Amino acid sequence: MTILTVDDERTSLDLITNLVKELRPDAECYSFDSALSALAKARETEIDVAFLDVNMPELTGIDLGKYLIELNPYTNIIFLTEHKEFAFEAMQIHASGYIFKPELKVRVGKELDALRYPELRKKYKRVFAQTFGNFELFVDGEPVSFKYNRTKEIVAVLINNKGAQTSNGELIASLWEDDGDPEKKLSYLCNLRQDLQNTFKKLKLEGIIIKQRGSMAIAKDKIECDLFDWLEKKKESKYQYMGDYMNQYSWPEFFHAELDEISYALYEDEDAI
Repeated sequence: MTILTVDDERTSLDLITNLVKELRPDAECYSFDSALSALAKARETEIDVAFLDVNMPELTGIDLGKYLIELNPYTNIIFLTEHKEFAFEAMQIHASGYIFKPELKVRVGKELDALRYPELRKKYKRVFAQTFGNFELFVDGEPVSFKYNRTKEIVAVLINNKGAQTSNGELIASLWEDDGDPEKKLSYLCNLRQDLQNTFKKLKLEGIIIKQRGSMAIAKDKIECDLFDWLEKKKESKYQYMGDYMNQYSWPEFFHAELDEISYALYEDEDAI
């Protein structure tokens, strides 16, 4: 669980942060005395619960809560205030809780035990990568549309590499198979990477791609993928490999052969029983 605490008053911030850490010692907790700094953190890290002071100078807690819900509609927003007149506004954005500050010590634990969106919802992932048959990437059930076709192919390569960092050189070798001027291909690759970044930012998918200098990787824990599920669960997986894998691309042929061997061994074992 990832918890955000935001209050411009340092004493109040320390109090709520210490209470949260005491009640949820295994949670990742980020505390900020600036609403804008908290919002910047939420843009790079998925927040499960946010305790927000209502009255803050840069951005009110109500407005910050609205931004957090735009980033992640399943964020549990819990408002903290010394006044009760903002309760209606909190209800309008479907907040998980509303704590009157003098009752802070009593209410924090109760609110954490009665979240609007409990941790169970983490089983649902917005991104699904289909690799069996033709490769396709879905977000919220809809196929993702990129500016360039090869941008989707970059995602396919990263999925095929199963979370391993993939260098620019490896991407170029897969996408163009040593065809043409490498320098021009690197320039084109930069455009594709920018398209990928812009598309995922628009879809609020920050954190799906893990970038390092000159390489990229897919964050396996943030997506659902038929390949990953089948490799882990084999015959218990709800997805079954039937001999087709990323059919529209030629570069996965070696891994395709490996999948065939895994599948053959599974059913060979079954026949032997």
